[in-house]
Amino acid sequence: MVVDEGWRSDLERWLEPFLAGLSHPARRRMCPQYVAGLIGPGDRKSVQPMAARGGEAGYDQLHHFVAAGVWDSAPLEAALLSEADRLVGGVGAFLVIDDTAMPKKGRHSVGVAPQYASSLGKNANCQTMVSVTLASREVPVMVGLRLFLPESWTGDPTRLAKARVPADRQAALTKPEIAIEEIDRVRTAGVRFGCVLADAGYGMSAPFRQALSERGLSWAVGIPARQKVYVADVAMIFPVAGHGRPRQHHIPDSKSVAAETLLAGQPWRRVSWRRGTKGRLTARFAALRVRVADGPTQRIRDMGNQHLPGEEVWLVGEHRSTGERKYYLSNLPPDTPIRTLAGAIKARWICEQAHQQLKEELGLDHFEGRSWTGLHRHTLMTMIAYAFLQSRRLTAAGRKKKSRGTTTATEHAGRQAGHPRHLRTTATDTLPPLQ
Repeated sequence: MVVDEGWRSDLERWLEPFLAGLSHPARRRMCPQYVAGLIGPGDRKSVQPMAARGGEAGYDQLHHFVAAGVWDSAPLEAALLSEADRLVGGVGAFLVIDDTAMPKKGRHSVGVAPQYASSLGKNANCQTMVSVTLASREVPVMVGLRLFLPESWTGDPTRLAKARVPADRQAALTKPEIAIEEIDRVRTAGVRFGCVLADAGYGMSAPFRQALSERGLSWAVGIPARQKVYVADVAMIFPVAGHGRPRQHHIPDSKSVAAETLLAGQPWRRVSWRRGTKGRLTARFAALRVRVADGPTQRIRDMGNQHLPGEEVWLVGEHRSTGERKYYLSNLPPDTPIRTLAGAIKARWICEQAHQQLKEELGLDHFEGRSWTGLHRHTLMTMIAYAFLQSRRLTAAGRKKKSRGTTTATEHAGRQAGHPRHLRTTATDTLPPLQ
């Protein structure tokens, strides 16, 4: 990792709002050293190698700070949310929900268990973190990494106590339930965003989608191809009983069908949602207003119990150049252009970039302790380090944009004299590397 000489002094100044939340002088010294250890050189970002490279704090001091010291992380979490909102918050920002897996050996590290790891595409012995990323202008800032506890942990009080899992984190929750709690935490802090994004692991959960809508949030989520939907103009009718007792409940006047089936006969068009490093990014999309089959269940004629029509939303299909087909739901307004729908759906990729950078550059998955406290604080420090680097990245981009503004004025004068016009780029086209 290449970092210019001034970054350490910049870090000290930038961390001041975070350090205000640490009352003890020793912790105010350890926090910058831990964050600097994550940012600095070296392949391994666990406590021992960071202490050996830094030289300013010993292993015992750094380990005590992150794993054993008695201090409240809430003020630092609040400072992170405030800084993230300052950097990328706004009505045009996205809040991206996902999860990331950290492979682990053994069974004693908190939350570790054989489970599906989406980043690996298979089952593995790992810890899984539900992640929350605030992003705009293709710049992500990670604001939440919360450990998911499988049933093998939540059903074992002795194991939870040994790993020092706080009482308010011991309840058995699904990943979508954790995500909703994290969204509420972010909103309570006043962080601004316009739309929640999530992949099919979350989008397939009707309670997750419904919880977002109940909160008045816009959302766009992935779904399985087999997700059942109704046509938008489905009507609820009162069937006439041919024999037997009179019918007591209304039923839909049409059957629900799989998302892929309903979109198969729709017109598909090539849509470009943004410019990438190799040109415009495009795929074929189709979009149709539907009602999701996620309402209350009811017996319908001879089909058994079926979900009744729920919220009216967009059903969007994507055909990629690789032949892969993906499907999505979104509650964005009915007059939303398909390019806007595609842009929102595809904005989710930015969280994967953040996961990769947090692991490869900042050692997110390098923590070697076993306790909940140590893991929680380590992940918090990595998010703080990441936010600092994104702050420097945006500052550098702003300087370049300002410089380009001066150049553009000069070019305008040149065009008046007959010189050719130069191509212009946006600020995000020229953002410097994360380092």
